[in-house]
Amino acid sequence: MELVDVETVEQMLVVAMDEVPDHFTAAMHNVAVVLEDHPPHGEDLLGLFEGLPLTERNPFDEHGGLPDVITLYRVPLCDTATDLDDLAEWVRSTFFHELGHYLGLDEDRLHELGWG
Repeated sequence: MELVDVETVEQMLVVAMDEVPDHFTAAMHNVAVVLEDHPPHGEDLLGLFEGLPLTERNPFDEHGGLPDVITLYRVPLCDTATDLDDLAEWVRSTFFHELGHYLGLDEDRLHELGWG
């Protein structure tokens, strides 16, 4: 499909973020969600989590400073989608998949939750 404007994809991302179950939202601290046009050079990605998964953190350490980051990539998402409804679903599933990495969920659990 054609490239969709940033504002439309951001709105789709906001809708997806609003769908996060409360028990997962409660665990989200110091994590930024951003939308960029392209993944890092040479990467074939729809989204990326950068940071330390919650399951790998020492509960006694403060995890301050820079936030963990969930990034979605607009151009590959648009290239993958067939229409606006499909794009919204790709945005949602990609966001939830990367959120799962932040939460420390493995690929099997992500698929069980329908986030894979």
